[in-house]
Amino acid sequence: MAHLVEIAFKGNRKEFYLWEHDDPPALSAAVIVDADRGEDFGRVHAIGELAEKRGAGTPHGIASAGQRRRALRLATLEDEARAAELREQNEVARRRGAERVKANTLVMKLTDAEWQWDRKKLTFYFTAEKRVDFRNLVRELAAMFRTRIELKQIGVRDEAKRLDGIGRCGRQYCSASWLPELRPVNLGVAKDQRLSLNPQQISGACGRLMCCLRYEHEFYVQSRKRFPKEGKILVTARGEEKVVANDIFNDRVTVRNVEGDVRVVPLAELRRELAAGADPLAAAADGDDTGSDSAEGRDDDLALDDPRAERRPERRPGATGGRPPGRRPLTVLAPAPVPAPPPAPAAVHEEPALPEAAVVGAMHDDGDDEPEGAPGDENGAADGERRVRRRRGRRGGRRGRGGQAGTGGTGGTGGGGGGDAGPTDTGGA
Repeated sequence: MAHLVEIAFKGNRKEFYLWEHDDPPALSAAVIVDADRGEDFGRVHAIGELAEKRGAGTPHGIASAGQRRRALRLATLEDEARAAELREQNEVARRRGAERVKANTLVMKLTDAEWQWDRKKLTFYFTAEKRVDFRNLVRELAAMFRTRIELKQIGVRDEAKRLDGIGRCGRQYCSASWLPELRPVNLGVAKDQRLSLNPQQISGACGRLMCCLRYEHEFYVQSRKRFPKEGKILVTARGEEKVVANDIFNDRVTVRNVEGDVRVVPLAELRRELAAGADPLAAAADGDDTGSDSAEGRDDDLALDDPRAERRPERRPGATGGRPPGRRPLTVLAPAPVPAPPPAPAAVHEEPALPEAAVVGAMHDDGDDEPEGAPGDENGAADGERRVRRRRGRRGGRRGRGGQAGTGGTGGTGGGGGGDAGPTDTGGA
């Protein structure tokens, strides 16, 4: 039965292999494993149940689940001595490679170099902000070391993981010691933990935010759910108080009242005060609800006693719809109808009357006219209008005759020019 074992290589690089012998190797035992186009040297990092668990939960374990390589055998003393010599040559290869990078003026940083145990491959790890065209560099390195060259670009976090070191906490880097996956960390994680936003205080050796902010973040989020939000106004037994700060490690809350007095209250005591301060408010709220209901009931009673309530419009038989659920029916009083005006008398057809000034002027034009109808006579206005029309016709006829007589005399031009002079001109002729 094959055993799953996890093997660690230089630079904290780990991979899973199958051990096909009866007994699994011991922890930290040196083994020779099958590698890309050759063999490599490593040490056992995990076996048994721990290896099975890590193989199902780590990125490198999941990536190689479908194609497991074999661990060939245990390493001898000669194999270990050869591996020690290769470690010294790794630093020499890195320095010579950095010289060629500088000669080609490439914007990249060679971080590490790793010889394969059988010297059939040399891998260079580098970091760069942008994509780099290193084809010419690969040809120069292959001619220099006379082996297969591989260049791998890694991030700054992977660089810190490969080089290892001591963090600002005084312990080994989490990424190099136990952290299985390097997930990105943003500034919002530091805000949730109420940490200083100064990059120099929350950044690690790689220049990025510390990895420990990520795996501690869930603890802070779950702990703060038990506390009231900072800046919230609470109504306690002492009145209204504002939350200033929360101490999630000692379960204490700092609050400030309206007068500006600040006090620190344990979380359990604050909950009791909130319960004591909430009971009167709840009772008052219930009283307000009862009062509002009774007021609405009184309105309904008054509406029913009002005589105008009988004049409410009724719903048509075919009407649809209703009030929304959860709302009280509103009492709507219909406005009192306006009494209808009395019926008007039968209309009498009348002729349009002329203005009084026109009638009076017509009466004074000629003294021989007949007098108008008596006051109060219904046909007086019509008779007066007919008389005015007759007078106008008479004057028009006089002007016409005067014009014809003036044309036949010696002073015809002057007689024809004026209507009043027409009779005088005629008598002269």
